[in-house]
Amino acid sequence: MNFTEIDWRVALLAAAGVLLAAGGFAFWWRRRPRDPQEIERRRRAHVNQVGRIVEGEVLEIRETLSGDLNAGPKRRASDNGASNGTPRNVVVYSYSISGVTYQTAQDITGLEERACVGRIVTGLPVSVKYDPANPGNSILVADNWSGVH
Repeated sequence: MNFTEIDWRVALLAAAGVLLAAGGFAFWWRRRPRDPQEIERRRRAHVNQVGRIVEGEVLEIRETLSGDLNAGPKRRASDNGASNGTPRNVVVYSYSISGVTYQTAQDITGLEERACVGRIVTGLPVSVKYDPANPGNSILVADNWSGVH
């Protein structure tokens, strides 16, 4: 075995490593996006786990069609997992932390039983959980928690 044979083996091994890394990156880059409802469920679970509770107020209760939430940045109808005009229940609420007032909305579709929708009344106080690392990230209802009094 001479010096040139070792160079070819090392070069082939390096090339195989580069191709494997490039293939992995391409797979990661082109993978299918996760289900938006699963992303929202994970967000709620995170805020529920790390969140602190503050008093808030219900500002509005809306029943909208999917893709027409108008409670934040404009989204494509396909972004929320349903573009067929399914009714969605959205609660708009506000809360204050350290002198800063936040106004946001949460789609509580599928969580109506946990939220006790009949008890949500505009103007009444509710408990809001927020992420201390990002106070604008909050929930009114989660899979195993509700801030509705």
